[in-house]
Amino acid sequence: MSAAPKVTALRGGGVSLAAAADAFLATPRTANPHTHRSYASAIDRVTALLGRDRPFADVAEIGVALTELWGRCAPATWNRNRAAATSWLLWCQTKKHWAAPSVPADAERRKESADETRAVAKTTIDRLLSRRDIPLREKALWRMLYETAACAAEILALNVEDLDLEHRRAPVRSKGGVIEWVYWDRGTAHLLPRLPDRSTRTHGPLFLSERRPVPARRPAAADICPHTGRARLGYDRARVLLDTYAGLDLHQLRHSAATHLGEAEVPLQLIMGKTRHKNPPHRHALRQTRH
Repeated sequence: MSAAPKVTALRGGGVSLAAAADAFLATPRTANPHTHRSYASAIDRVTALLGRDRPFADVAEIGVALTELWGRCAPATWNRNRAAATSWLLWCQTKKHWAAPSVPADAERRKESADETRAVAKTTIDRLLSRRDIPLREKALWRMLYETAACAAEILALNVEDLDLEHRRAPVRSKGGVIEWVYWDRGTAHLLPRLPDRSTRTHGPLFLSERRPVPARRPAAADICPHTGRARLGYDRARVLLDTYAGLDLHQLRHSAATHLGEAEVPLQLIMGKTRHKNPPHRHALRQTRH
């Protein structure tokens, strides 16, 4: 009689959605801070929508949840969040042998548009960053992404205490877990001290969301500003804002920076050092701009 509950537990019958999510997010595959933050954001939103306390084995609406949350987003956003949910569910099935649901076939990966990674003309970037209707936070973020040629997730993960304002640099953790440095120019240096509450904030996320998080979706303590109680600005929200104001994708700022360096005939090795690419891009790729 005592064996039945144990078998049920092994099959996930006694595991809630929240517990399954926490178990996956504690694994080594999500140890990198950028990976963990991306996966946690997607998985937490799925579990919150479906009900965090629901038995894992009883859930069958994964596809419905993905569609409701990201069905109208750009293909890159859909694919990224779908991949996080797929990795989570597959791990629960293969590593824990829980009766986990699967991402349905009709929630398939979507084809991404070439425009989401194509560089834009330097004049377009200059006009965007000089517009008076752009809020200061967005202007500082976009300027920093462009001048550092860094990945958006790396810049969004920065804390106030990470900034070396004197030398215009900050440490970031690459996908491989290695600490590297990103450098910015005068435009970013001029904007960073002007960020809201920047003069009184000594620790916590550099770029903050507009309001405090609700209790049901409260992020990790490291993503909460100890001075204001507001959360770190998320990738999805940052992506939506750039798309709303300019019809651009976040990655286009990084790709545009590399392209413009190539157009200025900066040596390829210096461009690789700036973007921290391990393999040299084709020279013609650095010259593809959209007019």
